[in-house]
Amino acid sequence: MESKYLVAVVGAGPAGLFGARELANLGAHVVIFNRDIKPGGLAEYGIYPSKYTMKEGLRRQFRQILENPNIDYYGNVTIGTRGDLTLDDLWAMGFQAILVTVGAQGTKRLGIPGEDLEGVYHAKDVVYYYNQLPPYSQRSFRFGRRCAIVGAGNVMVDIAHYLIREVQVEEVIAVVRRGPAEVKFDKKEMEYVIANLDLEALDAELERVRPVMEAIGQDVAAARALLLEALPKALPKVSETRFRFLFLASPTRILGDEHGCVTRLEVEENILVRTNGDTRARGTGRKRLLDVETVIFAIGDRVDETFGLPVEWNEFVKNPNPRFPVEGNSYEAFDPEKGQPIEGVFVAGWSRNASSGLVGSARKDGANGARALWQYLQASQAPKPLNLEGIEQRLQSLGKPIVRKTDLPRLEAAEQAEARRRGLEVFKFSTNEEMLRAMGLIP
Repeated sequence: MESKYLVAVVGAGPAGLFGARELANLGAHVVIFNRDIKPGGLAEYGIYPSKYTMKEGLRRQFRQILENPNIDYYGNVTIGTRGDLTLDDLWAMGFQAILVTVGAQGTKRLGIPGEDLEGVYHAKDVVYYYNQLPPYSQRSFRFGRRCAIVGAGNVMVDIAHYLIREVQVEEVIAVVRRGPAEVKFDKKEMEYVIANLDLEALDAELERVRPVMEAIGQDVAAARALLLEALPKALPKVSETRFRFLFLASPTRILGDEHGCVTRLEVEENILVRTNGDTRARGTGRKRLLDVETVIFAIGDRVDETFGLPVEWNEFVKNPNPRFPVEGNSYEAFDPEKGQPIEGVFVAGWSRNASSGLVGSARKDGANGARALWQYLQASQAPKPLNLEGIEQRLQSLGKPIVRKTDLPRLEAAEQAEARRRGLEVFKFSTNEEMLRAMGLIP
């Protein structure tokens, strides 16, 4: 029986897959556990569906990674205190270290009244819905005529893209806590929606916030130019949706009707203040109401508190004094109550730093987390004889269909065949049952 380091990677997004590749290349045998059936994580289910070339390029890279004989893949397996297996189960299966790359699966909320009303959603849930990730693909979403999206980053623009070009609602309002000089979205993303931007309303809004901006030395004309940078390459309009911004506004409560459905969003008007070189929003106490039927929070994510690791500030806790730092970052999970690292457990990607960066950032962080874990193995353990049969037996005992990397080509072929039959660029099965059936794993 061959002796190698045996490492579990939990999560198969870019951080997990590139972390697995790094470990396999260093000489470990890696077993990837994925909640979803398909690998890819947010690269598969977070990038806007029409970005076919980008998504297919990433899929090719992921296929190449899984071809490595030192990497095994088990999809449709959840890890966590409420999952199919716990972290303790993984240790019992003989793993010498665990790299956690499950992303930020929890939802970050503001804790304001009315968040439980029908028509209030977290951005990630909506993104998963239109990207057809089960079970979100089966959920019912109430997109009213007027929709507010809270946030000013690329996720806000992606959801505006969907509401404007696909759902074609009447109005989309981007509710932004700070000012027009602090928006975080990319010019390229705005090209999809800027043709629907109400320029007259934008100029009126800029005039409204001008005194606040100029009070801290911000240039209104420069902010306007930044917002309209994408205009020369705007995609042609496909709807009459009105898109507008409401700056310097923080949600304070959501109001509903007698049926429990959203009718209005209350916001507090803000001013801007300089604090330690940073621009922050401060409430004024003045409030106003927006007539909307849908509120979507695009304000970042948090990790899953039921996973089994300590959580603080929306992320898993890392060792403040890392024994195995990489590029100055700590990747070691840490127990703040005991004041010590959680032996053998490392976190990377959005598990380490929630909602940070895109695919390239997650890829790099996954590889760096793998290097930190490898340092730990070199310092503390020796390779052991592999008992892959024992892992197989444990998974079979779960009594559910398990997806292996040899199953994935059948799923891919079935979806490609269906796309050709329907004359589509791409087709995705929207339920786990359909995917499992296409692979022959259920009748």
